[in-house]
Amino acid sequence: MNLFTTSQTFPFGVSFALIVLVAMLEGLGMLVSLSPSNLIDHALPELHSDSSLDHTLGWLHIGKVPALVLLMLFLAGYTVFGYAMQMVMHGVFGFYLPAWAAGVIAVAPGLATVRGLGALIAHIIPRDESSVVSELALIGRAGVISSGAARRGWAAQARVRDSYGRTHYLMVEPDVDGEVFDEGVQVLIVQKAGAFYRCIANPHPNLL
Repeated sequence: MNLFTTSQTFPFGVSFALIVLVAMLEGLGMLVSLSPSNLIDHALPELHSDSSLDHTLGWLHIGKVPALVLLMLFLAGYTVFGYAMQMVMHGVFGFYLPAWAAGVIAVAPGLATVRGLGALIAHIIPRDESSVVSELALIGRAGVISSGAARRGWAAQARVRDSYGRTHYLMVEPDVDGEVFDEGVQVLIVQKAGAFYRCIANPHPNLL
């Protein structure tokens, strides 16, 4: 029986289908400036590294890498390892593991993929400064919306320079309901709310 059609690899077929579905939703969201990745990150609590749950989430790079990227990494690791494991089992022993057993075993390699590749991505993609001092220091700084359109409930990426001239990429949304800041608009960071920053239209363009 074909590896991809046997019932014993069903969990990995579902996982692959989820990868395709998530990629399609993210692509569609980018077209209308409503990124599912932003929605998920906005719903996640801010980590304070003072509990075992925070340490576990931090170990998986949650808060450092967009949650949707981490989900894709897990699904990819889970799918590839699952199919490979079943292929080896059938080739060596002549049978496939039951679907439930294979699905459970593949969870650990999926998490290992998140841990390993997540660390690499965390060093590549632009992200917020993680220290409290740096976060507070960015309040009052001017920036430019660099990707997407920011509205309340829908964060966009803004490019902001700190007092040392370093560039930071923040997820921001308007501080005032009803305001929309399109790409290229200058903004002023006024506060930090959870994992996101709030901003207003920059009243002093010469700050940049």
